[in-house]
Amino acid sequence: MVLKILVLWLLLCFSYSKADTCLPDHEGLCTPETIIEEQVTVEKTEEDKGTEIIFTTTTTKTTTTTTITNEDSGDILDGDNGYVATGQEGDMDFDWGGEGPASMPSGTSCGQLGTDKCAEITGSGDTKSRMLVDGMGTTFYQEIDISDLQIDNGGQVTYSIEVDKQDAQDRVYMHITGTNGSDTVFQGTDILSETGIASGYQSYNGSFDFSGVLNRIKIEIGGRDINLAIGPLFDDVSVNVFYNVISTIIEQQITTVEEIVYLNLTDPTQIDLIEEIIEYNDIKIDDTGKVDFIPIETPQEDITFETVEAEIEEIKIEEIEVASVEMEMEEAIEETIEEEPQSDSETIDEPIVEVEDSTQQEEVQQEEDEKPVKEPTAKEKSATKLVKNIDDKARYDETNQLKTLIVMQILGNTKSFFNNQSTLQDKNVDEYLNKTIEDQYGLLFQLAQDVTMEDMINAQY
Repeated sequence: MVLKILVLWLLLCFSYSKADTCLPDHEGLCTPETIIEEQVTVEKTEEDKGTEIIFTTTTTKTTTTTTITNEDSGDILDGDNGYVATGQEGDMDFDWGGEGPASMPSGTSCGQLGTDKCAEITGSGDTKSRMLVDGMGTTFYQEIDISDLQIDNGGQVTYSIEVDKQDAQDRVYMHITGTNGSDTVFQGTDILSETGIASGYQSYNGSFDFSGVLNRIKIEIGGRDINLAIGPLFDDVSVNVFYNVISTIIEQQITTVEEIVYLNLTDPTQIDLIEEIIEYNDIKIDDTGKVDFIPIETPQEDITFETVEAEIEEIKIEEIEVASVEMEMEEAIEETIEEEPQSDSETIDEPIVEVEDSTQQEEVQQEEDEKPVKEPTAKEKSATKLVKNIDDKARYDETNQLKTLIVMQILGNTKSFFNNQSTLQDKNVDEYLNKTIEDQYGLLFQLAQDVTMEDMINAQY
């Protein structure tokens, strides 16, 4: 006999995260998205154990989920964000420091920038700045540590600045350099208003892309005051760092299915076990080969003292009906038997046989007939039948054990079996403990002491 069983051995899932790049050496911001990749591998093995052959199929499904988002540092020139001190904020209430002469006017001297303080470029020089920008007479400069952002997948640095250039011959520029330690990651210069352009009041915005790791920003704002009248004015500087965050989650699902082919299976215990598994479970296999044994749910009967008693009564009624039919049949048989002897007695004279000691035999028989025989009541018969009707395989489940217990209560007329029980008191414990050994035991002990070892040896001969 060959029987095949499918067994689900293992379903293992695990995941982990790691930082990665949206593309190798990608510069700038990646498009936020979620990318899901799946890979399925199937491995089959066979093991012959003589009495059985085990075929094992291992399916490994690897799902890689890559999520790309863009994060914002916030304005790193805002002191509330924790990157710069009050003296280096972008509201230009203080001079950052730098190269060449500068001024920090306020009120109407700031033109359309507002009445609060602003920064004025007053140098007329024409040299290279610290950041190697030409045409520099004055600079405002500072470096900002942003290493706590842990940027390692590239991104973009943006800026905004308000400028009021009242003399068209002046010039003003914005320069930003990003570094990773001593390595330059990016650098860029935007000429906001060149010499000869009457730009007046303007709001400027710009950005610089970068790739890889970024942990430091250098900002330089500079220019020239050609006519030494009112130099370029600026205020409300902000710089934000937008960077890519890429997380990769790898989920691996390993499903191992074993198909066991038993050779010459004759063990009744194994066969019964297999039949019971098939009988009481639904076996389902999904598209991935996963096998599930789902127990077949059976409605649970609400068992109470009253329901069991009612069931016994139903069985008792059935027993009475059967007994009534049997009685009618017995009466009919007896009538037939009686009619036949009567007809025979009319034609046949039976000989009289004297039996010796007949009186004694009658007395013995009478004594045997008078012995009371306790017949089980109808309720006992019905209760016994109810317990016997319980299926052997289900005899020890919770419902049937409860039913059996209630039947025992009914037979013992112990409805109050589980009520509060009284505590047995043994009033004679003290009296029993105070009893002493009778004197004869002491006498026997004394006699044993008087018998010597020699007496016992001689007693053997």
